[in-house]
Amino acid sequence: MSPRRAKRRPDRGGGAGEERASGGAFEKVEEHDDGDWVVRSITGSSSTKHYRCPGCDQEIPPATPHLVVWPAEGYGTVDDRRHWHKSCWTNRGRRKPSVQRGRNAPRH
Repeated sequence: MSPRRAKRRPDRGGGAGEERASGGAFEKVEEHDDGDWVVRSITGSSSTKHYRCPGCDQEIPPATPHLVVWPAEGYGTVDDRRHWHKSCWTNRGRRKPSVQRGRNAPRH
């Protein structure tokens, strides 16, 4: 008996505004109340550094899938890019800004 042949899936390409980037990441432009943002989805295997999520102020360890986001206006520079947890980016409109307090500051 011969082994089964794998069926080839048709190339679906990207959806509206989504295209394949190098390293297995996907980019798309998202429209939000605060402007248009380019959102790149990073796979765990292509993530090799530690980053700090601006949404929750927690560390994103290497090999963790996450998003890289920058303003679509002028296509942004490397300094404009921010690395977000997927859930933090999705819920950023509902999240309160974090308050940075000193160690002995009163909590009201």
